[in-house]
Amino acid sequence: MKSIKKRLAINFIFIVVITVVTLEIFLINIVKENYYKNLEESLNNQIRLSADLYSRYFSDATLHENILNNVDTFWKQTKAQVEILDKSGMVLMDSIGVISPNPINTEDVIKAINGERGTWIGKVEYDEHKVMAISYPLKSGENIVGVLRFITSLREVNQDIKTISLIFIGFGGIVILISSLVAVLLANTIIGPLKSVTESAEKMALGDFKTKSIKKYDDEIGKLSDTLNYMAQEIMKKDALKNDFISSVSHELRTPLTSIKGWAITLKHSYDDREILSDGLDIIEAESDRLTNMVEELLDFSKFVSGKITLEKEDLNINNIIEHIRKQLTPRATRDNINFKVMVEDNMPITCSDGNRLKQVFINVLDNAFKFTPSGGSVVLTASYEDNNFVFNIKDTGCGIAEEDLPKVKEKFYKGKTSQSQSGIGLSICDEIIKLMNGTFEIRSELNRGTEIIINVPFEECV
Repeated sequence: MKSIKKRLAINFIFIVVITVVTLEIFLINIVKENYYKNLEESLNNQIRLSADLYSRYFSDATLHENILNNVDTFWKQTKAQVEILDKSGMVLMDSIGVISPNPINTEDVIKAINGERGTWIGKVEYDEHKVMAISYPLKSGENIVGVLRFITSLREVNQDIKTISLIFIGFGGIVILISSLVAVLLANTIIGPLKSVTESAEKMALGDFKTKSIKKYDDEIGKLSDTLNYMAQEIMKKDALKNDFISSVSHELRTPLTSIKGWAITLKHSYDDREILSDGLDIIEAESDRLTNMVEELLDFSKFVSGKITLEKEDLNINNIIEHIRKQLTPRATRDNINFKVMVEDNMPITCSDGNRLKQVFINVLDNAFKFTPSGGSVVLTASYEDNNFVFNIKDTGCGIAEEDLPKVKEKFYKGKTSQSQSGIGLSICDEIIKLMNGTFEIRSELNRGTEIIINVPFEECV
């Protein structure tokens, strides 16, 4: 399996090689074109000068006469091979003595016969290297009488181009070599931090959440390192809360069980005392109810965590629900000397919801309000209907919630410093129920001033 480091290095080197090769091909072609263009311009100047000289001073005589008497005039202006052709393309004179028996019909000659300057690059029989030929029309007045042709070998030009190309290739090779080393170093700067993050993640996977992923750079990998460290901290927090939850629940379960067992032993020896028997059975019943409520709360929470909970929706009269809760909790408020007020908007619409779950939320929230409100305090429940939403407000004058605890009170297992909850999951369950109803569960509180809980549940019609 290829490592990321190897893949990064190979990809980077591949891009560099493609770029260097493309650039070198481009540069070599530019050099070649410039060399050929300069040579062509030089020959063009030379041949035009010779052709103009012929037109001015020798055009009175025939072409054959000039070849016999003034032929040296044509190659005084150049070091190139010189040919003179007639209008049919037959070679009349060649400065190196190469006379072709057949007419020359290359592109440059054809253009010159037609009155234009022509250039041709190609192979000839008497030279192993390519040549460049430039042909120019020879005129007598306005009449074309022949063709002047300069030919030069491209051996030296091509050798210069080859030398420059080798220099370019050498530099390109050096660039590729340096780039390869840089690619490896760059890959290391990426793989090093990534390897460190991977090692930290592996330790965390084995349960070592105290390990820290070292952040080397402020980039995506650095952000991954921060996220990994944050995840480890959150897992440790949740683990601590879970352990505290287990310890708390174990203690809360043991207390009523101890009471039940103690009274069972007492009644075993004093069953004939009617007063002791009655008190003992009342306590056993109360503690059993307490255990049942705790177990039901735990089972409820387990269902929410596993996503198995569902709402049993039906036509629901909110006014009736609130009235039922008022009657249920008024005796407790009277017993605890708490001023319990319920204010409900009349004739709120029938909605489609789960009445039992909604009762569970209200009772849980009001139970907390009564627990934290001292004797002589007040708890107020209001219910209204606004903009297709049922708005429930529960406000108490209790001890309130500390500012640092407020963002966490709806977290699973969380128990604040002033909490009297057995498990720390009551508000978490309430929040989950309201979310299932597509509503919101908001908590506002000020330490030593009281707490306000605002619940919004949207209106819904049963289909």
